[in-house]
Amino acid sequence: MVLSKIKKITLNKYAMNLKNLISLIVVTLLLFSCSGSDDDPTTPNSNNPDPNPNNSTNITYNSHIKSIMSGNCTSCHGNPTTNSAPMSLTTYSEVKNAVETRGLIERINDTNNPMPQGGLMSQTNRDLIQQWKDQGFLEN
Repeated sequence: MVLSKIKKITLNKYAMNLKNLISLIVVTLLLFSCSGSDDDPTTPNSNNPDPNPNNSTNITYNSHIKSIMSGNCTSCHGNPTTNSAPMSLTTYSEVKNAVETRGLIERINDTNNPMPQGGLMSQTNRDLIQQWKDQGFLEN
């Protein structure tokens, strides 16, 4: 009986030591995993030096704007125009002229009288057209 109690106490001590050792390992791993992060937002990411590529990307008519016009505008502003559209928007010079002299950017951002008539095009597309203008109307 005494021998049985001694074995139980020894096993309990062994179990407690093992439990404490496992707890210590888990806590140590958690501390090290939290402290060694490379995801510091103040440190530039070498894989992506510019987190906002639109700031450094040249927006061109042929690569960006032409497809926006084709997808949103040329059903009415084609050549020939339809639905009483006042001008065609099928070429670089027509779109550039519409931005410079006909208020195209104001019209595509007008929530009261949106263009296209079905509703405002996406904010991304409207931003690209503005950026194209701001960058000097690059064609290619």
